[in-house]
Parts: sequence; C-alpha cells; structure tokens
Amino acid sequence: MKTHYYLGWFNNSFPEKLGRLLQEDITERNSLAMISSNPSIYEDDGATERSWLDQAGIMFDEYHLINYRVEKEDAQKIIQNASVIFLLGGNTHKQNGFLREYELSDLIKKSSAIVMGASAGAINMSAKWLCSKNFGYKVEMNAVYEGIGLDNFSVLSHFDLENSIAIVQSELSLLSEEINIYAFNKDCAVRVKGDKIDVFGNVLLISHSMLQKLDETL
Repeated sequence: MKTHYYLGWFNNSFPEKLGRLLQEDITERNSLAMISSNPSIYEDDGATERSWLDQAGIMFDEYHLINYRVEKEDAQKIIQNASVIFLLGGNTHKQNGFLREYELSDLIKKSSAIVMGASAGAINMSAKWLCSKNFGYKVEMNAVYEGIGLDNFSVLSHFDLENSIAIVQSELSLLSEEINIYAFNKDCAVRVKGDKIDVFGNVLLISHSMLQKLDETL
C-alpha cells in the first residue's frame, strides 16, 4: 500500500501525534533518499527535515542527499533502493527542474518507498501547482507546472493562509475547477495511504472555487 505524506513546515519537530503515525508507517528504515530543492547549493543539506525524523526516533542505516554532486545514474539508483524518499523544502522551481533533468519523477512514482515532501517538496509531489507572484514566486505571469503526480490533486504548502484567504481563493479558483487543491501552512500534513486521504492540522480543501476547512482525521 503506497503511502505519501504532504507536509507543511515545522518550527522544531513533528507534533507528537504525527511523529507516532510516521513511526508506525515507516517500518523499512534501510535508506533515506533526500532530494534537494537547491541542488547547486551544497550547504542546503536537509538538516532541518532530517532533525524532524531524528526527534521522532526514526533513524536510517543510510542517508543520501541527491543534488548536483551526485551523478544522474547514481541518483536514480538511490531512488530505486530507498526505503523513504523525502523531497526537501526550499525552491519549488529549482526542484521541479531538477526532477525533470535527472529523470526522477517516474522512478518515484514506481517506487514502493514511502514518499514525503515538505513545503516545496510537497508541492512538487502533487499533480499540478500554480506558480504565481502572489505566492511568492518571482514571475510576471501565472503558470501551472506539472508535479510528480503521486496523487491527482494539487497542493499549496507552507503559505500564510491565515492572512491570505481571499488571495488564495482567487488565485486557485481556475485550477480548482480542474482538480482538488489542499492548502495548508505550518504544523500540518495530508497523508494518502492507499485510497484513503487523511489530514492533520489546519487544512483547507479548494474544489470548484469553493473553500472548505477540513476536520482532522489523523
């Protein structure tokens, strides 16, 4: 049963309940493959995201960071052998391009590993995402980008929803006519396990231009 975690951001560690769920789901802990969102900036090593797992007591035999220091073929092998694949937060655009350049998306979709993404990583796990200057991207025109497409919905992760509901609803209205959009900020998660979608924290569903706050199910 494939399991995907779309995460917001966590200031210090996973909330206790979310940490317990991850402990239960992550039974294979041979290899963690972390995919950079700033692959040419080697200092961005996923230390923050890794610390969340460490504090939840989830340790791995091997840790791999995939960036431009890793050859394309080696990166693909790391993905194929991973117990957990973690798409790191940071630059959504650069990570999206890196996934295409290194031809990792199909391998991730075919993998039996648990796939996680935080912030930019969660956005790139989804089927499509909207690139807009109102979401902090340095662009003049809105554009829709293809993600990995692990599940047939879109994600807006780690965005100031609390003070930007009108902007979010306006910007995502058109895309929401095509696919559902899950929007969340910090200390939140959407878990897809098999055919079941669960939510943790303050998660909004935008569908056919309508916005609905979801009840927690995790």
